[in-house]
Amino acid sequence: MLDTLLEQLASGRALTGAQVDDAVEQLTDATVPAALKADFLGRLAHKGETTGEITAFARALREKSVRPLLDSGTRTREILDVCGTGGDQLGTFNISTTVAILCAAAGVTVAKHGNRAVTSRSGSADVLEALGVRIDLAPGEAAQWLRERHFAFFFAPNFHPAFKHIAPARKLCAARGQRTIFNFLGPLLNPAQPSVQLIGVPQPALCEPIARVLQSLGVRRGMVVCGQVAGVAGEGPVEASLDELSTLGPNTVAEFYQERGFATSTFDPGQLPLQPATLADLRGGDAAANAEIIRRILRGEERGPKRDAVLLNTGAALLVAGHARSIAEGWERGLSIIESGRGWQKLEALTAR
Repeated sequence: MLDTLLEQLASGRALTGAQVDDAVEQLTDATVPAALKADFLGRLAHKGETTGEITAFARALREKSVRPLLDSGTRTREILDVCGTGGDQLGTFNISTTVAILCAAAGVTVAKHGNRAVTSRSGSADVLEALGVRIDLAPGEAAQWLRERHFAFFFAPNFHPAFKHIAPARKLCAARGQRTIFNFLGPLLNPAQPSVQLIGVPQPALCEPIARVLQSLGVRRGMVVCGQVAGVAGEGPVEASLDELSTLGPNTVAEFYQERGFATSTFDPGQLPLQPATLADLRGGDAAANAEIIRRILRGEERGPKRDAVLLNTGAALLVAGHARSIAEGWERGLSIIESGRGWQKLEALTAR
């Protein structure tokens, strides 16, 4: 069946929802050769995935995930996920993970979905583990953490067992230098099915289509962002994109809110009290190094550009979650959480056994 779909993709024709369902069954079938799966994923990427195809893949793969049973009280609250897709190759520290902890400290229920590093030295799972936060929660435990601690980490391999049959094909694609649809599906597959999301993508052109997919999947409030890193002094000419909101240049934003529709815009961070910074100021290291950066930010010891990057993205996350009326207001709230010690207290609560 994948052979037939390969011919269709070669002609530039998009897959129907039913064809995507069939393709997912083949991709997660251990008996289908990895090389054939890789050929299919490569051909799909070469054609260019449509919003409809991405939505259909996300729906089909969600059906194969292990879903936590959340109580009605948890479900009535907004549930937030904040993450980047990865792939920007810029080596920044774990900004989104820091933001997730701060948002939980602000009273937002945060279902953080993530994995170990693939395109960086430290994924969200790696750095949370280094911080002492449990990443191996079973579905029932994750639901309990969301209810009681307003934070839980959903470690992707534990909630997407079918992915083990896709991994060899993805490795083949990586060896060929070929990206796949899975490069940006991760944030769309959170098994907790959050009601609000902030997603960072590595290309501005992805903002609107990924936001449209989120909307199609039933997310109530969402923002998809891509930040620019332009003309960084001391590092030569730099033109790059960051899968976060950037303090180093303008940002492409696609957002939607149940109460006021869909919009795309450019956000200039210059309206906020930013300190002078270069890309080097935002770079991290391995999981241990990044964990120490997060500790210093939450303890109020790191007050430079790294904290600015966290506050900018916290402002956006709190806006999306309905806990701030603007990014600037969310920035100020994030700052007060750090300065009051509530951010550090939240981390301590998450590491308590």
